[in-house]
Amino acid sequence: MHIPDNYLSPSTCAAFGAVMLPVWKRASTKIKNEITRQKMPLLGVAAAFSFLTMMFNIPLPGGTTGHAIGASLIAILLGPYSAVFSVTIALVIQALFFGDGGILAIGVNCFNMAFIMPYTAYYLFKAVKKIFPSKIGEDLGAFLGGYISVNIAALFAAIEFGIQPLLFKDTSGLPLYSPYGLTVSIPAMMIPHLLVVGFLEGIITLGAYSYIKKSSPEIIYEGKSKKMKPFYIIIGILVLATPLGLLANGTAWGEWGAEEFKDFIGFVPKGMENGFQFNSLIPDYSLGNLEEYIGYIISALLGVAIILIIFKILSKISLRKDTKGE
Repeated sequence: MHIPDNYLSPSTCAAFGAVMLPVWKRASTKIKNEITRQKMPLLGVAAAFSFLTMMFNIPLPGGTTGHAIGASLIAILLGPYSAVFSVTIALVIQALFFGDGGILAIGVNCFNMAFIMPYTAYYLFKAVKKIFPSKIGEDLGAFLGGYISVNIAALFAAIEFGIQPLLFKDTSGLPLYSPYGLTVSIPAMMIPHLLVVGFLEGIITLGAYSYIKKSSPEIIYEGKSKKMKPFYIIIGILVLATPLGLLANGTAWGEWGAEEFKDFIGFVPKGMENGFQFNSLIPDYSLGNLEEYIGYIISALLGVAIILIIFKILSKISLRKDTKGE
């Protein structure tokens, strides 16, 4: 679901970036006012969890791959504003350092995965809990929050792909950007997500929520945890397990290289061929001549370290502000 650069027109990317600006501003304001210095590490762990979850690719029908996102769990545990902030940080790190998702498309990808998905999951979870005020209702809400929210996010991505050939064509009438219309993009995105990815997201959300409710219930009821060590251990286990994401062959739908379109449709859309180019530090989580699985683990470690450092700095800033206010 990480839309690369040049699949969408610059104007499309700019429009979604503009939509996200007030969302990011609102989330930042809420976090400044409501997130304590003690809670900030939880946001860092949440962002690291989302970052790592998206590295575990699974095979999908049609020979493509996909992954869970983790945004639904973060929204249910810490609220939608925290999820917006945490998942945005994860997506930005992926794009800047690993080329996973476009630089110009950061606003679009955040709209889908850091806005639509967490808000859908959060309010759906609350609604199901209200309708069925029991443990079964709570578990059902967690699962449905994950399942439905990732499918809604996929639907938005499919529409963003599908409107490109309708709106942007060259002088000969050929599409400038993503060449697949809505009749192709929607089934291609939705069928695998409805059949596989949605269940994966739902199971991860329910399983992690149940585990946290049992081991650290204060996160659910108070939004904070006195014991961070178990969560860092989980992050460490996920880092070591990331090479499992390499077992899935193929590329996620809509994330091919421009040259691959010659094999698919016989030409490369001009907007893709002559579009924006950005060389990330570690493209595709690969480190030169190192074994692929080693590069994947090192990339996971680097990504998690950057995320935790960012949130450590933010907690220091929060501490200074608290001190000044005393």
